[in-house]
Amino acid sequence: MSGDKIAFITGAGSGIGRAVAVKLQTAGYHVVLAGRRVAELQKTAEMAETGLGEFLVCPTNVADEASVTSAFAATRDRFGRLDVLFNNAGTFAQGTPIEDLTVEDWRRVVDVNLTGSFLCAQAAIRIMKAQTPKGGRIINNGSISAHAPRPLAAPYTATKHALTGLTKSISLDGRAHNIACSQIDVGNAATDFTAKMETGIAQADGSVKIEPRFDVSHVADAVLYIANLPLDANVPFMTLTATAMPYIGRG
Repeated sequence: MSGDKIAFITGAGSGIGRAVAVKLQTAGYHVVLAGRRVAELQKTAEMAETGLGEFLVCPTNVADEASVTSAFAATRDRFGRLDVLFNNAGTFAQGTPIEDLTVEDWRRVVDVNLTGSFLCAQAAIRIMKAQTPKGGRIINNGSISAHAPRPLAAPYTATKHALTGLTKSISLDGRAHNIACSQIDVGNAATDFTAKMETGIAQADGSVKIEPRFDVSHVADAVLYIANLPLDANVPFMTLTATAMPYIGRG
């Protein structure tokens, strides 16, 4: 049990974010549910196990600095501290050749996946540095695309590669403040985001193939494992995939 630890989860209204939120709440964490879709956040909150951690619904647009600042202020005001940030919110552009990609679509993906993760990490670090005892843990949701791209996915791939650099910088700069940073790179967890893989998805050789997926609960288990580590131990990077997905040797 994690006692009175506080976790802030972005993209908590569906998929991996929802699964991780429920896992942490049942492990005793108080969990801030952040995201743009209030109705979906409420659905996550309704999954709470009675008598365990508390859910706080906090509508948030991670790409907007004022929204992020307000959400973390609400977290500090309600719970007094922050122990874990799970930077999970993400989006993508429809498969488009680079030469046809609009700047607007590029910026939309960058704003959520990269700038949003930066803004939330920045706000979390400010709380973690100031609290007593100081310190905490930031876990970034990377992707297999942080290592190898899928076809026609330049914005998503670029942001996930950049997130790896952000993870390393936070890990390095956070040492002086007892702040640890990890990245979990997930491949083909079974969520709405990957549903199309059951009917076939484009491959690097131009073919379309069905890809295996795995239960999202395993991602939640992995995040809880990292979250529960003492701050003198860390998992800098973890890769969790469907065993037979085309990643090793992709392309």
